[in-house]
Amino acid sequence: MMRFLSVWLLIFLVATGYGCSGLAARVSAGSGDRRTSGTQVEDDSIESKSMSRIQDKFKESAQITVTSYNRFVLITGDAASDDAKTNIERIVYSVPNVKKIANEVSVGALANTSIRRIDLSISREIKSELSNNKSLQSGAIKVATDRGVVYLLGLVTHAEANVASEIASTTNDVKKVVRVFEYID
Repeated sequence: MMRFLSVWLLIFLVATGYGCSGLAARVSAGSGDRRTSGTQVEDDSIESKSMSRIQDKFKESAQITVTSYNRFVLITGDAASDDAKTNIERIVYSVPNVKKIANEVSVGALANTSIRRIDLSISREIKSELSNNKSLQSGAIKVATDRGVVYLLGLVTHAEANVASEIASTTNDVKKVVRVFEYID
């Protein structure tokens, strides 16, 4: 029943235009998510509300992706100025249910579509490898990639974190792996 509801929520979000930015790069690996269904809905809401507010204010001067896992928010992408980066973080903090933020936004030139395509390809490859690995809890890890830097989020054991980090670090075009995990052991 939970999987059925999650699928319908995803269909609703895509059909209504919510959560579309970076959706493919932010889908969690597998379906055995350790978050409660309520937390999953909150994370989706945090992402869609944040992205909508950021796009309204910084349409031309930033390319941002907001990734939320267990109400911990990772902000990646590019902003034209330090002021824009700070204001983007404030926007995200103003969204209900945000517990903590890691602001990894780069200040400077915005990434071109070629860089974004490579990032998407990296995320897809890592998610595929994570879902095929029998030692990982399916759905416990979310992947976000920005300019070849891979961010791993989730509720994991230390052993799972090590396996996921190894998979990510050995993937083509990955420059760096950053662990943004909450440990359950």
